[in-house]
Amino acid sequence: MGKLIGYARVSTKRQSTDRQQADLLAAGIRVDDLYIDHGISGARASRPQFDLALNALIAGDTLVITTLDRLGRSTQNMLNFAQELNKRGAGLRVLNLGGGDVDTSTPMGSMLFTIMAALAQMEHDIKSERVTDSIDKRREAGKDLGGRPRRITDSQIHNAVRLVESGEPAAQVARDLGMSRATFYRRAQTLTPQNPVQNTQKDQPTPPHG
Repeated sequence: MGKLIGYARVSTKRQSTDRQQADLLAAGIRVDDLYIDHGISGARASRPQFDLALNALIAGDTLVITTLDRLGRSTQNMLNFAQELNKRGAGLRVLNLGGGDVDTSTPMGSMLFTIMAALAQMEHDIKSERVTDSIDKRREAGKDLGGRPRRITDSQIHNAVRLVESGEPAAQVARDLGMSRATFYRRAQTLTPQNPVQNTQKDQPTPPHG
């Protein structure tokens, strides 16, 4: 019978692997066969202890992790990794995948692993799409996107006014500054009250006053 090789990981040094270690030891892994990466992101291609754990695996052995995200962030990479282990004659066991213990060395476990990984990727894509959609809607509504606002200096406004006076479209100049055209006009008029920037574009509305 093959050996169980355990792997635990946390992304920052402030986090603890105690819970992961306890679960792995309870699953029958010996302390000498437990590999732990501290402060290592799952997005990194090289993880020192993870690499050692893989080197320790031989045909018949099983790599054991607590959750699927200990392997990394990309679902496709996770699937490729599981397939690579299978080619080497080793298995992958996830203690908590879909609420249960899944071992890819079994046909049912392999199928469930593929399904759960695909669902995880789909959930990630949906969340990303929602975030992007929310940002687009807030931009269209002219709302603040959060975070520290970009500070546009008076010097930048003066330079932008010169660009408009030389024939550059005011809308493009304002966009390059990261502000609306109306805001640009207000700033320009505040800085040059005697000679406010004029809207020379026929398709643009008269700049707001006050």
